[in-house]
Amino acid sequence: MAEKANKAIENHKNFYSCSAAVMCAFADEIGITEDEARATAAPFAGGNMIKCGAVLAAEYILSRKYPDKAPELISEYENRFISMNNSVICKELKGSLTGKPLRSCRGCVTDAAEILEKMYI
Repeated sequence: MAEKANKAIENHKNFYSCSAAVMCAFADEIGITEDEARATAAPFAGGNMIKCGAVLAAEYILSRKYPDKAPELISEYENRFISMNNSVICKELKGSLTGKPLRSCRGCVTDAAEILEKMYI
Protein backbone atom coordinates (compact mmCIF):
# COMPACT_ATOMS: atom_id res chain seq x y z
CA MET A 1 0.00 0.00 0.00
CA ALA A 2 1.21 3.48 -0.82
CA GLU A 3 2.31 6.18 1.63
CA LYS A 4 -0.65 8.54 1.36
CA ALA A 5 -3.18 5.71 1.46
CA ASN A 6 -1.54 4.47 4.65
CA LYS A 7 -1.75 7.99 6.07
CA ALA A 8 -5.47 8.15 5.24
CA ILE A 9 -6.06 4.83 7.02
CA GLU A 10 -4.09 6.00 10.06
CA ASN A 11 -6.08 9.23 10.10
CA HIS A 12 -9.33 7.27 10.10
CA LYS A 13 -8.06 5.00 12.89
CA ASN A 14 -7.37 8.20 14.84
CA PHE A 15 -11.04 9.20 14.60
CA TYR A 16 -10.88 11.53 11.60
CA SER A 17 -14.09 11.44 9.57
CA CYS A 18 -13.93 9.54 6.29
CA SER A 19 -13.57 12.75 4.30
CA ALA A 20 -11.02 14.33 6.65
CA ALA A 21 -8.95 11.14 6.66
CA VAL A 22 -8.51 11.33 2.89
CA MET A 23 -8.34 15.12 2.60
CA CYS A 24 -5.65 15.44 5.27
CA ALA A 25 -3.54 12.66 3.75
CA PHE A 26 -3.42 14.54 0.44
CA ALA A 27 -3.54 18.16 1.69
CA ASP A 28 0.05 18.85 0.68
CA GLU A 29 -0.79 17.92 -2.92
CA ILE A 30 -3.04 20.97 -3.19
CA GLY A 31 -1.08 23.29 -0.93
CA ILE A 32 -3.34 23.43 2.12
CA THR A 33 -2.67 22.76 5.78
CA GLU A 34 -4.19 19.91 7.72
CA ASP A 35 -6.44 22.37 9.56
CA GLU A 36 -7.67 23.74 6.23
CA ALA A 37 -8.16 20.19 4.97
CA ARG A 38 -10.27 19.23 7.98
CA ALA A 39 -12.43 22.33 7.58
CA THR A 40 -12.87 21.73 3.86
CA ALA A 41 -13.72 18.06 4.40
CA ALA A 42 -16.26 18.62 7.18
CA PRO A 43 -19.37 19.07 4.97
CA PHE A 44 -18.54 15.87 3.03
CA ALA A 45 -18.55 13.54 6.07
CA GLY A 46 -21.15 10.96 6.92
CA GLY A 47 -23.06 11.03 3.66
CA ASN A 48 -24.19 14.62 4.18
CA MET A 49 -23.81 15.24 0.46
CA ILE A 50 -25.23 11.86 -0.60
CA LYS A 51 -21.92 10.50 -1.95
CA CYS A 52 -19.35 8.82 0.27
CA GLY A 53 -17.28 11.47 2.06
CA ALA A 54 -14.01 9.71 1.22
CA VAL A 55 -14.93 9.80 -2.47
CA LEU A 56 -15.91 13.47 -2.29
CA ALA A 57 -12.61 14.33 -0.60
CA ALA A 58 -10.68 12.53 -3.34
CA GLU A 59 -12.72 14.31 -6.01
CA TYR A 60 -12.01 17.65 -4.34
CA ILE A 61 -8.28 16.88 -4.41
CA LEU A 62 -8.53 16.03 -8.11
CA SER A 63 -10.47 19.18 -8.93
CA ARG A 64 -7.91 21.37 -7.15
CA LYS A 65 -4.82 19.59 -8.49
CA TYR A 66 -6.03 19.18 -12.09
CA PRO A 67 -8.70 21.84 -12.69
CA ASP A 68 -8.49 21.61 -16.49
CA LYS A 69 -9.01 17.83 -16.52
CA ALA A 70 -11.21 17.47 -13.44
CA PRO A 71 -14.47 16.29 -15.07
CA GLU A 72 -12.90 13.40 -16.94
CA LEU A 73 -10.59 12.46 -14.05
CA ILE A 74 -13.48 12.46 -11.59
CA SER A 75 -15.55 10.32 -13.94
CA GLU A 76 -12.71 7.82 -14.29
CA TYR A 77 -12.12 7.89 -10.54
CA GLU A 78 -15.78 7.17 -9.77
CA ASN A 79 -15.87 4.34 -12.30
CA ARG A 80 -12.92 2.70 -10.57
CA PHE A 81 -14.46 3.13 -7.13
CA ILE A 82 -17.80 1.75 -8.34
CA SER A 83 -16.09 -1.23 -9.96
CA MET A 84 -14.64 -2.08 -6.54
CA ASN A 85 -17.67 -1.27 -4.37
CA ASN A 86 -20.77 -1.13 -6.61
CA SER A 87 -21.65 2.42 -5.53
CA VAL A 88 -20.40 5.84 -4.48
CA ILE A 89 -23.56 6.56 -2.44
CA CYS A 90 -22.91 6.55 1.30
CA LYS A 91 -26.20 4.93 2.34
CA GLU A 92 -25.76 2.17 -0.22
CA LEU A 93 -22.17 1.53 0.85
CA LYS A 94 -23.13 1.42 4.53
CA GLY A 95 -26.21 -0.72 3.85
CA SER A 96 -28.47 1.78 5.60
CA LEU A 97 -31.42 0.99 3.36
CA THR A 98 -30.86 -2.74 2.82
CA GLY A 99 -29.13 -3.92 5.99
CA LYS A 100 -26.38 -5.36 3.78
CA PRO A 101 -23.31 -3.12 3.74
CA LEU A 102 -21.27 -3.08 0.55
CA ARG A 103 -18.16 -1.64 2.24
CA SER A 104 -17.15 -0.36 5.67
CA CYS A 105 -16.21 3.28 6.17
CA ARG A 106 -12.59 2.26 6.73
CA GLY A 107 -12.75 0.22 3.53
CA CYS A 108 -14.07 3.23 1.63
CA VAL A 109 -11.27 5.41 3.01
CA THR A 110 -8.75 2.77 1.96
CA ASP A 111 -10.17 2.38 -1.55
CA ALA A 112 -10.65 6.12 -2.10
CA ALA A 113 -7.07 6.91 -1.09
CA GLU A 114 -5.49 4.00 -2.95
CA ILE A 115 -7.27 4.84 -6.20
CA LEU A 116 -6.33 8.49 -5.88
CA GLU A 117 -2.70 7.77 -5.11
CA LYS A 118 -2.22 5.09 -7.78
CA MET A 119 -3.91 7.03 -10.56
CA TYR A 120 -3.11 10.66 -9.98
CA ILE A 121 -0.53 11.50 -7.35
